[in-house]
Amino acid sequence: MTPEMREEILDVARGWIGTPYRHQCSVKGHGADCLGLLRGVWREVFGAEPEAVPTYTPDWSEASGEERLWRAARRYLVAVPVCLPCFGDVVLFRMRRQAVAKHVGILSRSSGGLSTLVHAYSGKGVVETPLTEAWIRRIVAQFEFPERRA
Repeated sequence: MTPEMREEILDVARGWIGTPYRHQCSVKGHGADCLGLLRGVWREVFGAEPEAVPTYTPDWSEASGEERLWRAARRYLVAVPVCLPCFGDVVLFRMRRQAVAKHVGILSRSSGGLSTLVHAYSGKGVVETPLTEAWIRRIVAQFEFPERRA
């Protein structure tokens, strides 16, 4: 991914900061969950979403153990080795050991050069937070957005 595209993705993601948390929503300023943020960034950068997102519950995939979010990320994003920091990259998190990966965010960086994360979660909405060791330990996959097609 070009540095210019990384900057664009980061600018678009930061434009969602302050959007309240709303499960399954993906409307800037109105509501988004973590997947909704990613979907919104995709629409602003690439246009239409590549597939319709099925309805999901807050505990989706947990009972079956299916890695639905990870599979979907592999379909549309480019897997890269987990190697921080690569601002503009998408990171996938496993929130508990043995649980499915079900949180996603976009790597960022503060003005001081520290790694941060733009993501959405319950009670906070879309925020940019420090990428602490606690978050880093939960990362299971990292992806780049694909290059734009001419």
